[in-house]
Amino acid sequence: MKQPLSRETVFEVTNLEELAPMADYSLMDHLTPDPDATSDGVDHRPRQVFSGHYVPVRPTAIETPEYVAHSEDLFRELGFADSLAQSDDFIRMFSGDLSLVPEPMRKLGWASGYALSIYGNEYTQQCPFQTGNGYGDGRAISVLEAVFNGRRWEMQLKGGGRTPYCRGADGRAVLRSSVREFLAQEHMHALGVPTSRSLSLYVSKTERVRRPWYSRGSHSLDPDQLISEPVAISTRVAPSFIRVGQLELFGRRARKQEHPRAHEELEQLVLHLIDREYNDVIDQSLDTPTKLVMLARAFRSRLASLVANWIRVGYCQGNFNSDNCAAGGFTLDYGPFGFCEVFEPFYQPWTGGGQHFSFLNQPAAAERNFKSFCSALRPLLTAHEDELAQLEEIHSGFPEVMQAEMEKMWSAKLGLEAFDVELFRELMMLITQTPVDYTVFFRELSSIPDDIAPIKKSFYRSLNQAGGADSDALLKRWSDWLAQWKSKTGLDGAGDGSRLREERSRCMRRVNPKYTMREWFVVPAYQRAADGDYQPLRALQDVLTHPYAEQSNAVEAQYYRLKPSELFDLGGVSHYSCSS
Repeated sequence: MKQPLSRETVFEVTNLEELAPMADYSLMDHLTPDPDATSDGVDHRPRQVFSGHYVPVRPTAIETPEYVAHSEDLFRELGFADSLAQSDDFIRMFSGDLSLVPEPMRKLGWASGYALSIYGNEYTQQCPFQTGNGYGDGRAISVLEAVFNGRRWEMQLKGGGRTPYCRGADGRAVLRSSVREFLAQEHMHALGVPTSRSLSLYVSKTERVRRPWYSRGSHSLDPDQLISEPVAISTRVAPSFIRVGQLELFGRRARKQEHPRAHEELEQLVLHLIDREYNDVIDQSLDTPTKLVMLARAFRSRLASLVANWIRVGYCQGNFNSDNCAAGGFTLDYGPFGFCEVFEPFYQPWTGGGQHFSFLNQPAAAERNFKSFCSALRPLLTAHEDELAQLEEIHSGFPEVMQAEMEKMWSAKLGLEAFDVELFRELMMLITQTPVDYTVFFRELSSIPDDIAPIKKSFYRSLNQAGGADSDALLKRWSDWLAQWKSKTGLDGAGDGSRLREERSRCMRRVNPKYTMREWFVVPAYQRAADGDYQPLRALQDVLTHPYAEQSNAVEAQYYRLKPSELFDLGGVSHYSCSS
């Protein structure tokens, strides 16, 4: 795929007429549409899609849309004026109505199919047709691909109505889940974690849907009532939305020779992925087998780094299937995710996720997704023994690469030059047994405390008040560990004003955030938003997009604190059975 000439933005885009010339639809121009698709994009009923890389779909606009929020940071990166988010033509387009977009923008969006693998195991029975040809973007519709300041972005509506992959659902997203994803994407970006981004969020003032959810104060694992909620559309942005599950779908078809063009379609998709996501690291003049080997190695590196970053900031994806794993190596599809508060190795916000997708098991889940990724590439290398052997070597080397990333991450969080196994193991025991707040503990440790008093701010129970031999022993272990840690860092003799101590503290604070996306902050924000008050959401957005900063005393008092005891095990706050 030939990259278009760089279109440097020398002014702020204030309307769609100014945005339109930047449109460049590489996926629709270079890949194959479903041959059974309708010409007008009115393709909203569940059906099997047997071939082709995408289905042209006309989004279903939400009724009477109202502006809720946009990402000022992303607008600035794209060269958009903030006023654009509240302009009539922009609201119309990004609430699902493409009928009036100016040329060369297109009046049809597109949805893509993908396969499902859960923890590396292939599934087809959840497909309504029992064939695997019904999985895909059920309520996600891409509406624009464009180049801004020399960088290609794809913009995708979440909640834009039905597609052939909707499996009987309504294709809508509710405001509650849209607020969560909107905030989470920009928070993760601010944390320095590769992620899709949030562009805008609009809510319907009249359209509502019924969803299962938790009643106030419910401790049930599953929702215990049906509630009426306003529908919303959020727009997420990424270099592409190609998933491991998407490659896997075409890999399965090629492996099984399901249709005459199956092998060709797989190769087209993989090369398109390289053009979109790896153009800076893979030379386009190389032969395809060499490119595939380089792709596998590059994705392995990105995926291992990504998951280590997730654990660094306390993020748990919750449902890390291959279809929720971006082939570009960034965080995608914020469903039943959560941020670890009380440290628990098997923390899992999704009641249906099990331990295999829990917090510290995410490296193992990533390895299973990498297995699916490599399996998708194999049909293209069956006639190339050397490259196939290299692919197998890259696959088998994932645990070692993942472990190296994890050790580097833990060393950075602890301010160590090199990973110390014994020091780390004792810390894991201590923060589990105490227990501690994951974010508060590492942030307080970043101040290089002289004793354990500051890190006690992270304790979810007071060991001093508890008393007893067990509590005394645990406090002594904490003091001993802190002394050993300071010795390992070379700071045991450094005074408060030493340059080494100040520099080490700065480095630790750059990797250990002060503010994290705690669900009990988000719940009142989306509840108020449902009543038309968007100010709490925007205030929280401002805090979460500056997670490492020392903010005002008022912000610290409100957002830098432990989870209240009455919120533990609360449905919709501590856990979810769905994301809606």
